[in-house]
Amino acid sequence: MSTIERLHTNQRMSQTVVHNDTIYLAGQVAADPSGGVADQTRQVLAQIDALLADVGSDKAQILMATIWLSDISTFADMNAAWDAWVPAGHTPARACVESRLAGEAWKVEIRVVAARA
Repeated sequence: MSTIERLHTNQRMSQTVVHNDTIYLAGQVAADPSGGVADQTRQVLAQIDALLADVGSDKAQILMATIWLSDISTFADMNAAWDAWVPAGHTPARACVESRLAGEAWKVEIRVVAARA
């Protein structure tokens, strides 16, 4: 029988769901959205690191990432932060689109699917 773990939950969502050895993270946004897209991206990536560590995984195990930018013209700034973070040889499948985010202050949201390490 398969198992499902739900962590960091509230009435609306779970930040992390683990099904067998696959980890699904909810879309992550910056805790402090006052900075630019590069700063917000670094914050989001740190949150992803922490959430993955909570369930025994890490960024080298990411299978897929979906990235939403409030303004696609910031794509290069987001990529600079992303490229500094993702381990060489472990780049996941990835999509990036421009989209209106849940709050005007947020410039980037990232969701990932990973394997348990």
